[in-house]
Amino acid sequence: MTREKGISIYPFHASLKENCEYIEKAAHYGFTRAFTCLLSVDTSKKNEIIEEFKKTIEFAEKKGIRVIADVAPNIFKELDISYNDLTFFGDLGATGIRLDMGFSGNEEASMTFNPQNLKIELNMSQKTHYLDTIMDYKPNPNNLIGSHNFYPHRYTGLARKHFIECTSDFQKYHLRTAAFVNAPSASTGPWPVSDGLCSLEEHRDQALSYQVKDMFLNLGMHTVLISECFASDKELELMGSVNPYLLELEIELIKDIPKIEKSIVLDELHFHRGDEGDYLIRSTQSRVKYKGQKFPVFNAVPIKKGDILIESSEYGHYAGELHIARQDMINSGKTNVVGKISDKEQTLIDHIQSWQRFKLIEKK
Repeated sequence: MTREKGISIYPFHASLKENCEYIEKAAHYGFTRAFTCLLSVDTSKKNEIIEEFKKTIEFAEKKGIRVIADVAPNIFKELDISYNDLTFFGDLGATGIRLDMGFSGNEEASMTFNPQNLKIELNMSQKTHYLDTIMDYKPNPNNLIGSHNFYPHRYTGLARKHFIECTSDFQKYHLRTAAFVNAPSASTGPWPVSDGLCSLEEHRDQALSYQVKDMFLNLGMHTVLISECFASDKELELMGSVNPYLLELEIELIKDIPKIEKSIVLDELHFHRGDEGDYLIRSTQSRVKYKGQKFPVFNAVPIKKGDILIESSEYGHYAGELHIARQDMINSGKTNVVGKISDKEQTLIDHIQSWQRFKLIEKK
């Protein structure tokens, strides 16, 4: 499935002009999805809601950004909308609706056959048999997708183990998945409380690039969205540049690294061998490619977690093999430390899986 990046927009929490300018910037950097929220609006102003949301969504669609609107059963009631008739959301121009809280399962299945062809996005963060129940009622799977919640209160975000377990239920049925990340410069969300806004608690204080790479490449999300607006131009550009299909780790090289060692680090497509251990990520093809090449010892210093290593000829047939240290260890005196993973991305190496491909990109 294709992977996409998204933003969040909140009519009535910012002006139409501000939201449209933000949408235009996001589109420029390759974003194609947007989340918006109908949970925290004053439903007594129905006509104003329709007008504001419609203008915002129409502008987003023109810029190639599809919008999913978050709703709840009480919103259906207050706006006099039936789950059998989603014309209201079609008239808004939305691509789909996200059900913050669901119905019994039969209703969700029926909604996937709506004539407007709207996507029905389910809340992925509750570990129940909710999705299985919906699937028992034989929905149209092409119109069924999921996304995790986000959490504005510090320490209330999802645990990684729970996140993975909930996600696996959706992966089992081959449904699209989504989750939210936190951009440090963004501060406008749907609720007055915000200590950052993310799906995974461990992401709350992490760098944006780390969160996005982790969501796409370790946790398998199809869509990753910034949860608050307005992220800075620099953050939008940074997220827009993240490769959602291949893990690219930012690194720092030592000064005067030899030419061949530098080429091994930067020019090769690396992979983590299948027979993995606790200490090293091993990328072994360079030792085959450069067999017979002399690799002298030149920087056999103590090894720290995140260090990039290339074995010297003192290690025999291992010469030229590239490693990434998963923890501190003793250097035998035969291993050259040629660089390190940038501090903000070092935790990513804890989650690299067997046979996963990755590239090493020098920090600009």
